[in-house]
Amino acid sequence: MNKRTIARQAEEAIVDPMTAGLRNRLFFRLYQTANLLNKTGTRALEMHGVTTQQWAILGALNDPRSARGISVGDLAGLLMVSRQNLTGVLSRMETRGLIERAVDERDRRSRFICLSESGKQAWSAMQPQIDEFYRVALAGFSNSDIIATMHYLEGLRRNFVAIQNDQGESGEP
Repeated sequence: MNKRTIARQAEEAIVDPMTAGLRNRLFFRLYQTANLLNKTGTRALEMHGVTTQQWAILGALNDPRSARGISVGDLAGLLMVSRQNLTGVLSRMETRGLIERAVDERDRRSRFICLSESGKQAWSAMQPQIDEFYRVALAGFSNSDIIATMHYLEGLRRNFVAIQNDQGESGEP
């Protein structure tokens, strides 16, 4: 960490008990929510045999920007996971025929991860369950609520990336 970051953190470290309690409750709620997303998301797609991490990968690969494939490093950056964590999941998905590794035409030594035809079909087949999961999970949320939530989560994500960068870890893709 640089000296300016340490000085800023020292100044901000002194908080009143109410603020400290709110911060703790917020991060505890975020932890609970992430755990519940993992559990309930996996249950929503268990008929397809897909985990929430595989769901995220399939969704990222289905994005038009990934139509020609995406490198493992770029996919890891997009999902904000380590390459090591991603490698095992990708291998299992490749074994199931959900993804393929394609040769990069610009650098024949590199490989891109792409949705296979089977992966595209699986993604399509999951859409009713995904839509229903989103509908139930976001019950009571207006479009404005969803936009505001995305805004605040993006702010947290950016701050986490800054912390990661201060700690010498890789940052954004």
